[in-house]
Amino acid sequence: MAQTKVKEGLIDATLGGGVTWDSTAKTANFTAAAGSGYLVDTSSSAITVTLPSSPSFGDEIIIIDYKGNAATNNITLGRNSLNIQGAASDYTVDTNNESVRLLYSGATQGWVITSDAGAGAAAAAPDLTVDYLVVAGGGGGGGFNNAGGGGAGGLRTSYGSITGGGGSAESSLSLSSSTNYTVTVGAGGIGANGSANNGLGFNGSNSTFSTITSTGGGGGGGYGTSTGFGVGASGGSGGGGYYNNKAGGAAVTSPVVQGYAGSAGVSSQPSFFAGGGGGAGEAGGTDGSAAGGDGLAVSITGTSVTYAGGGGGASNTEVVPGGDGGGGNGGHSANTAPTNGTVNNGGGGGGGTGGGSPYNIGATGGSGIVIIRYPDYYDITVGSGLTTGQLNTAVGSDEKYTTFTAGTGTITFGAA
Repeated sequence: MAQTKVKEGLIDATLGGGVTWDSTAKTANFTAAAGSGYLVDTSSSAITVTLPSSPSFGDEIIIIDYKGNAATNNITLGRNSLNIQGAASDYTVDTNNESVRLLYSGATQGWVITSDAGAGAAAAAPDLTVDYLVVAGGGGGGGFNNAGGGGAGGLRTSYGSITGGGGSAESSLSLSSSTNYTVTVGAGGIGANGSANNGLGFNGSNSTFSTITSTGGGGGGGYGTSTGFGVGASGGSGGGGYYNNKAGGAAVTSPVVQGYAGSAGVSSQPSFFAGGGGGAGEAGGTDGSAAGGDGLAVSITGTSVTYAGGGGGASNTEVVPGGDGGGGNGGHSANTAPTNGTVNNGGGGGGGTGGGSPYNIGATGGSGIVIIRYPDYYDITVGSGLTTGQLNTAVGSDEKYTTFTAGTGTITFGAA
């Protein structure tokens, strides 16, 4: 009985007259009419109230959470192509016993809230603490006659317990709203075209988010005509070495370790295994052949995905697999070409083998990816030059994530 009296008081004293009340409580979605008041009952489900499409200046509407269930089953005020409080977004009534009075003020501000009784003070914005996964582009495979696989792109993450190279996960970032932060998604490195570039695959490109930079994967070593050919390049993970006992490339250690080294080639007959590229989770060739090192599984999107596998080195006797996490396969003799690293996984490209094109051309590394996870209070606005996969997508109970799949540009956080 007391609850009913409170609501009658709100209608008479707080919200005032000037509207005609619908005497039947609304229990399903409906379109409101100008000059009307409604009791909205969300006991069974959330309800959307669509505001009029062609209101006149001074029109008013009142909405009341009739039975005090709006916190569980929200009332959404659908803007119907007009602004609410100057913003092109719907308004949510999400506090029990809340009552809202709206007045149409014209096209600029649209519907303005003249009274919001029972809602209490606005919730303070939560700290903008952001987790990240930043994977660089994978290195290209080496070229010609059993060349090494490309190293995986460097992997840095604050989500989970470990990061690339076996270290502990890094610290989350504390950021600010209305501030521009740079995001860059690194491209994969091109494989060596035969003995060109001294047979060395090209390193992948770096990926960045704010202050976090992951280093591109090292290119695989191959046959060249200049002194020093055959050694895999250093990178986020190192490239594999040429089959003739050439060393694999090292994993960088600055600013942090992000992956593992590539393995050396092995000249024993008949296989003549080249070295596998290092991955984020292990070194190249750890299974006794030229396989690429496996990557690292990260669940920042709510689903476990393995990233940054090393490329397989080439062999005379078999197709050598790339590491789990997008590493490309190494070539086999002169009849199977190497394969590229997987796009947006940062895998290394497979190493080239003997014979002519396309077998002796190293495969291209896979492009990297940047994923960030943040409180659901915020949305991200993406500037030009960046390509997103998922944007402001709900994950967990109170967070969102966004994936960036190509390009470079700036992003800004703001209230959703």
